[in-house]
Amino acid sequence: MKNINNKILGIPNSVFAACSLLIIASSCTQDPLSPGVEYMPDMYRSPSFETYVNYENPDSMISRLPVKGTIAFSKDPAKAYINMPYEYPNTAEGYEAASLNLKNPIAINDKTIEDAKIIYSKFCVHCHGDQGNGDGSLVANDKFPPPPAYSKIAGLTEGKMFHTMTYGKGLMGSHASQINKEDRWKLVHYVKSLINGGVSTVADSSIVAKADTLKK
Repeated sequence: MKNINNKILGIPNSVFAACSLLIIASSCTQDPLSPGVEYMPDMYRSPSFETYVNYENPDSMISRLPVKGTIAFSKDPAKAYINMPYEYPNTAEGYEAASLNLKNPIAINDKTIEDAKIIYSKFCVHCHGDQGNGDGSLVANDKFPPPPAYSKIAGLTEGKMFHTMTYGKGLMGSHASQINKEDRWKLVHYVKSLINGGVSTVADSSIVAKADTLKK
C-alpha cells in the first residue's frame, strides 16, 4: 500500500522517508516559540557582529583611532586652539620643549576643578590614589607598582604634566585616546591642587596663557 501511495505521489521511498524524519524532528520541542530543528539557519538569519570587533583576532579591535592629523570638531570657536594637533613629539626634546612653552589654557575655577575630579576618579585614582599618594586600588592589590606621590613631583611644570598624559612616561601609558585635550588640561589643574594638599587657586588666570597658545 505504501509503495502504491508513493507511486501515486511520484516520490521515491527514500525521499519520502527522509522528509518524514525531518518533519518529526522539527516538531520535537516543548517550546511553542521554537522553530524546531533548523536546516542551515545562517542562510536566512544572519549572525550578529559587533561594531569595531576584529573577529579574526578577538583580543584586538579595529577602527579605534582616527586618521593621523585629524582635528577634533567643535562648534565652539573658543575651543579651536585646544583641538589643533599637538605639536610636540614624543621625545626627550619634545618633553623639554613642552615644559618651556606650554601653559594651561583652561580657566581654573570651581567648575573646572569639579569636572577634573570626576575625570580623575575615572582614569587616575586606581593608580595614583584619592590624594595622589600613589596608593590606588591597583597598587594596594599588588597589581601595579606604586607611582611617585604627587608631593614628590611638585616641581613638574604644566607642560610636562600635559605631555606625560599625552604620551605616557615610565610605567604610565598614554591617555590621549581616552581623555581629550581639554580634559587633560583640567586634570593638570586638579593634580596641582593635590600637590598643594587639595587646595586650588581659583582664579581666571588663563587669559595670558591662552593668548600665548594662540600665537603658536
